[in-house]
Amino acid sequence: MRKLVLSAALGLLAVAFVVRPALAGKDLDNVRMRGVLACGLGTGLPGFEFLDKQGSWHGLGVDVCRAGAVALFGDISKVKYVPTNAQHRFTALQAGEVDLLLGNATHTLTRDTALGFDFTGIYYFGGQAFMVPRKLGVKSALELGGASICVTAGTTTELVLADYFRLHKMSFKPVVIEKVEEVRGAFFAGRCDVYTADLSALAATRATGTTTSDDYVILPEIISKDPLSAMVRHGDNQFADIMRWALYAMVEAEEYGVSSQNVDDMLKSDNPAIRRLLGVTPGMGKALGIDDKWAYNIIKQVGNYGESFERNLGTGSPLRLARGQNALWTQGGLQYAPPIR
Repeated sequence: MRKLVLSAALGLLAVAFVVRPALAGKDLDNVRMRGVLACGLGTGLPGFEFLDKQGSWHGLGVDVCRAGAVALFGDISKVKYVPTNAQHRFTALQAGEVDLLLGNATHTLTRDTALGFDFTGIYYFGGQAFMVPRKLGVKSALELGGASICVTAGTTTELVLADYFRLHKMSFKPVVIEKVEEVRGAFFAGRCDVYTADLSALAATRATGTTTSDDYVILPEIISKDPLSAMVRHGDNQFADIMRWALYAMVEAEEYGVSSQNVDDMLKSDNPAIRRLLGVTPGMGKALGIDDKWAYNIIKQVGNYGESFERNLGTGSPLRLARGQNALWTQGGLQYAPPIR
């Protein structure tokens, strides 16, 4: 009797873990019919989304977009880059002008609910900070009472700024400007005392916006949580899943030491997790409705998360940012991918 019960239980367990192919939704169908993934990107965001003088896009956010395209088509070139700004980016996604929105957008409750978007995984844990000219002699954000502060319009940065000064019972004079490039220009021209943005954006501004970066100081206070995530329209779960797991594949690859340089050698690995990740053991692609080599192709063409971070933001880049919160969970950071199994 016990053997019968055990056999029945194992049979139910096997049924529960059958991998069923996903069914495509309207957004995924449209992307496949078009043959390219349309990504909405911010402009003038070194390290994240940046168009160089040769007309090529670079950045961590750009790599997240490319990973999604590779997962779908197996080809890093199957991307249509659509420049957006803080005021237009959400409308562009709602209207179907883009399929995947980056734009250095923070994952918040209202964007998740009221705007009808699905977030596809945090690719950068950031936080808002302040940058001031060194000559002001300011050492702390608590010394900024009465200062004029440059801030980009249409962003959560405005709200966080107002909350911070209200909390500390300080006054300030907002200088609100729509375009990021114009905000930076206003700051360096002396139209405001302070520039506030995400810490990474301030580091990028200091590194690339002037030839005298040592003349500017980023104050120590981090006044917000700003997890950056790509977004898709709500309603096509399979498309959202593919975009989400494309990012997770980059993170998991770094955790297991799989990189663009050694991925072919890693196909011979005996590690079951690596074999599933690279499609040697089939099934994970079928679960998403894509090729079993989807993660292999992402790693081969885009790289793992650590490679992208170092290339775009890390100590070897112009921004010279430490991994900090964006280190893997195994190294004291917050980057953590659910298991691909």
